[in-house]
Amino acid sequence: MGGGGQLTEPGEPASGRDGGVYTWEEVQSHCSRNDQWLVIDRKVYNITQWAKRHPGGRRVISHYAGEDATEAFTAFHPELKFVQKFLKPLLIGELAATEPNQDRNKNAAIIQDFNTLRAQIEKKGLFRADPLFFCLHLGHILLLEALAWLIIWLWGTSWVLTFLCSVMLATAQSQAGWLQHDFGHLSVFKKSSWNHILQKFIVGHLKGASANWWNHRHFQHHAKPNIFSKDPDVNMLHVFVLGDTQPVEYGIKKIKYLPYHHQHQYFFLVGPPLLIPVYFHIQIMHTMISRRDWVDLAWSMSYYLRYFSCYVPLYGLFGSLVLISFVRFLESHWFVWVTQMNHLPMDIDHEKHQDWLTMQLQATCNIDQSLFNDWFSGHLNFQIEHQ
Repeated sequence: MGGGGQLTEPGEPASGRDGGVYTWEEVQSHCSRNDQWLVIDRKVYNITQWAKRHPGGRRVISHYAGEDATEAFTAFHPELKFVQKFLKPLLIGELAATEPNQDRNKNAAIIQDFNTLRAQIEKKGLFRADPLFFCLHLGHILLLEALAWLIIWLWGTSWVLTFLCSVMLATAQSQAGWLQHDFGHLSVFKKSSWNHILQKFIVGHLKGASANWWNHRHFQHHAKPNIFSKDPDVNMLHVFVLGDTQPVEYGIKKIKYLPYHHQHQYFFLVGPPLLIPVYFHIQIMHTMISRRDWVDLAWSMSYYLRYFSCYVPLYGLFGSLVLISFVRFLESHWFVWVTQMNHLPMDIDHEKHQDWLTMQLQATCNIDQSLFNDWFSGHLNFQIEHQ
């Protein structure tokens, strides 16, 4: 692995050499798809070719092209010493001594205070996960799955029992979504590989989805929350207009794909009911097949093999398809309300090049804490802390 033949221009040092001295203006000029630099701890890196091979996805690292990525780099990589070795072949120089540590509108005082806070939190061990908690979380998901099937197998497929089974399966699916989210952030085990394996088991075998699809999408959200063209969570494909800026832009350009003045009404018809069973399902399958992600596809197929083996003998093929569709319908409502209540009420706009803390706080809010809210939201009611 490594840089992979970065692009250089006359007068610039060759790839892998660290003799260049640059200004922020020079760094910021390298922000196109085919020419990307970024800065980490005042070191300048050419990521043009590496972006295509970046394990976290090309888009998430490209969102920081032409910028200081120090805070994002620290937030996304728990094993900093391990990741540092991949930076060496990409190094082309450093910032000039006269250049400030931060670029554009980033607040130096806030950056320093946040770094101090992070160091204090790490020293107190608040980032250390409790294995028992995650074992119990996984245990209650598996228990719900087993009980949902058992009540149908023992007492029949009446409407009441089928509805109860659906609710239990939807609960298991939602809770599995929250659990895989923690493993996807590499926040449970010290070794990243263990987190990846458990995430693939949970999101693949327990949910029938793709870990890589989720990671590449979700990391972009965390890198640039509520920023148009960079956060996929606010990419509504012209179905909705969000925030204060987008409606004005659509009005000026006279973009009328849908009657947006009624979006608060049709949201309930095309938002929560369809996100997971239709949009996400199609996108996940298309992504795995088009990217030839056969590992994730195998994990996903193991879920459907297990599900149909359990429920076709009880409901038949058509009945099993209706059941899983209804479960996805219930889960989708749960997912939408939990994930969007922390972001959609906040600032949604174009890139402002703010420091990490300011950007995250303006795009995020918390929800009241209670034992039920903690469980129901997978602790994402603490969204500020999570971001």
